[in-house]
Amino acid sequence: MPTYVYKVVESAKGCETCSGGFEIDQSMNDEALKSCPHCGAKIRRVITGVNISTTKSTKELLSDKNLKRHGFTKLVNEGDGKFRKI
Repeated sequence: MPTYVYKVVESAKGCETCSGGFEIDQSMNDEALKSCPHCGAKIRRVITGVNISTTKSTKELLSDKNLKRHGFTKLVNEGDGKFRKI
């Protein structure tokens, strides 16, 4: 179930919860909330970036061995417009 972020439309009318923004888990089929569940102020859904985490570190994912295993070719810049294939 996705987590949606909501924030009050007019900051002067919001409570402590909605003026700073809050997150709520909702089904994708649920309608967006129109008012704060605490104070009733008008709120809107805020578009945010997605956080994706993996069990492997970035360094491990981009290692020469892992890239080769997945069919990628890594080129190393040797200067003067010359690249060496690893």
